[in-house]
Amino acid sequence: MARILTLVILAAVFVIGGFWYRYVTNTDSPYDEVGIELNSRMPGPVNKWGCEKLHATFGNVLPPYGCQSEADSRSWR
Repeated sequence: MARILTLVILAAVFVIGGFWYRYVTNTDSPYDEVGIELNSRMPGPVNKWGCEKLHATFGNVLPPYGCQSEADSRSWR
């Protein structure tokens, strides 16, 4: 039973992590709702890296939620 539970948890981590990675490295739009939610809930360094990747690709548009500057919601962190 513990093996099955471990496999289910690992599969969920890989699926969610894969979707998040695909979101931050995409070239279509930074405004995917599920991607924004996943990235905004990632731990600090992971979120920062994701925002940096998005900013490198989409630096000329408004940042998505989770990548906005604290002082100005219209600026990238």
